Amino acid sequence: MNNLNEVEQKIAESLLQIKAIKLQPKNPFTWASGWNSPIYCDNRITLSHPAIRTYIRQNLSELIQEEFGSIDMISGVATAGIPQGALVAQDLGLPFTYVRGSAKDHGRQNLIEGEAMSGQRVVVIEDLISTGKSSLQAVEALRAVGCNVVGLVSIFTYGLDIATANFAEAKCPFFSLCNYDALIKVAVRNGYVLESDISLLEKWRRDPASWTAE
Repeated sequence: MNNLNEVEQKIAESLLQIKAIKLQPKNPFTWASGWNSPIYCDNRITLSHPAIRTYIRQNLSELIQEEFGSIDMISGVATAGIPQGALVAQDLGLPFTYVRGSAKDHGRQNLIEGEAMSGQRVVVIEDLISTGKSSLQAVEALRAVGCNVVGLVSIFTYGLDIATANFAEAKCPFFSLCNYDALIKVAVRNGYVLESDISLLEKWRRDPASWTAE
């Protein structure tokens, strides 16, 4: 594993400390997809911790400015990307929209909430990237109304190969403040898991669909 930068380390420490991320390599979780997983992530918990919430907002804003320069709008992915995106949009003084998982079945049957206009340079905000499927559905919805989606940023990514492939196919650059490798390194260093667990944790990331606890 490469050396961690300050942001990766701070985010990993914070997510572990407040139990937004839990690691249970010997007592795995079951995701909605049916996958067994040694990790579970709920970054909504960060919203209840003002100092961590502020740190995330500031670093997402800086990441966007560094990677994408001048943009016209921030858009969040429902549901967990909505509050993060709104905070970042406020920080950058930009318009904000969010993309639903599916269109409303009443009223105007909106898929995108807020004013999304053709030609706008947009960065999408997500709290977490697993396979990238739901994130890229939001990207495509914005592109369908003419937005120029220049990329996506998130708090955390599992770093799965399938996500990398999906984003590449969609021609959508993506960046995260923290990743699975950094998290495991911090978790071992701070005693959340044992060094003997590293092999099991790394095997999951290489083949999550067929992984089982050993």
